[in-house]
Amino acid sequence: MKTKLIGVAALACAGLLTTAACGGSDSGSSDGPVTVTVMTWESTQTNAVIKKALAEFKDDNIKVELLDTPSGQYGDKLSSLTQAKKLPDLFWCGNDTEQQYTQQGLLVDWSSKLKDGDFGADKFVPSAIANWTTADGQMGGLPSLMNTYGVWYNADAFTAAGVTIPKGGWTWDEMYSAAAKLTGKNGAKYGLVADQLTGPDGPFTMSMYAVSAGGAPFTDDVNHPTKAEADGKYTEGVQKLADAVKNGSVAPPGYDASNAQSLFAAGKIPMMFGGQWLAAGFQVDKPKVKYGFVPFPQVTTPATLYDSVGICTPQYTKNQDSTFKVLQYVNTKVWDAVLPESPVAPPAYTPAQASYFDALTKAQQTTVVDTVKADLAAEKTVGVRFTTQWAQQVGDLTTAEYTPIISGKKPVSNLSAYVEKINALIKSGG
Repeated sequence: MKTKLIGVAALACAGLLTTAACGGSDSGSSDGPVTVTVMTWESTQTNAVIKKALAEFKDDNIKVELLDTPSGQYGDKLSSLTQAKKLPDLFWCGNDTEQQYTQQGLLVDWSSKLKDGDFGADKFVPSAIANWTTADGQMGGLPSLMNTYGVWYNADAFTAAGVTIPKGGWTWDEMYSAAAKLTGKNGAKYGLVADQLTGPDGPFTMSMYAVSAGGAPFTDDVNHPTKAEADGKYTEGVQKLADAVKNGSVAPPGYDASNAQSLFAAGKIPMMFGGQWLAAGFQVDKPKVKYGFVPFPQVTTPATLYDSVGICTPQYTKNQDSTFKVLQYVNTKVWDAVLPESPVAPPAYTPAQASYFDALTKAQQTTVVDTVKADLAAEKTVGVRFTTQWAQQVGDLTTAEYTPIISGKKPVSNLSAYVEKINALIKSGG
């Protein structure tokens, strides 16, 4: 999750922390409290808030230790701790990591803990529970925060160009029309661009168009797919996108989006695909323009992308019951302290969402509140990526086969060849 206060980082444990701190959960003595270790990818500022909240956890038999993990390469750190079998009791993880590690037998299965009660599966966002469950019904972690997606817009630019400000229920055609009218205005090279994570040239983004129009999604399941397809509605959506790139109103594949957020805040980008987490950064940076956040356009039925990050536990954790108590506390109580400071995302545990929406409302981010709620309630949802072991191979295929279609270097008819190669990957398991 990308924000001003959330990074993707962790400090190496080797040689710096004790066995307990790096994942052993040793209590130090047979009759002392159990130590439950926690590792996040958050920034120093956010970790300070989390640490303060964890200090409020009351159980004489459990000591919670938040590992010192300043900014760095969290993915690399996670890999090294996994290989060394020194993962903390609770560590922040993406949906793909949870799925892959669970299938390898590396994580504790928490599915039996979510049967009923105040912390049952029905208290979580349904799409998050579905996507965190493996094909055989295991849950190697719990979703913690949801990512929702939409279009950030510069209301001042729309007004100056005499273009209707977007609102929920707008169409793809209306979005592309607005992009064309806004291109070249006030120093804007393109009417619509994307941040680095949610490119409109990605195959799953166009899956929204297809399902909104009554067609088939790009794949039947991001976790354990049986097929990919590009039906008539999907092809129609890709053609419209390719046309918008060709006429110069939408930024082409390869556009450097590294500074898109700052350009948007400066009024140089009229519309930008992105996630709700940008609200926290805008709240700090105070863009010079009046801005808003609106759900993705639709054809007929509201459809959106979904994603969630969460918290996982290694199989060799010595005190699973104590660890689960802390995990439950994080999901039910810790976000109440963190999100008012930095409202980056709505919790997957729905009773904990109030603090997130209250913080945004207090900051007068009403369009973000409305859009996130609409996304969480959307009738149709599609995943943002494959979570499989061979997902990187799909990425390579996308670069070689799909991206040239969007950029106009290959015809849209080549979609069938792209999909056939992905289906070959699915059939062979990578």
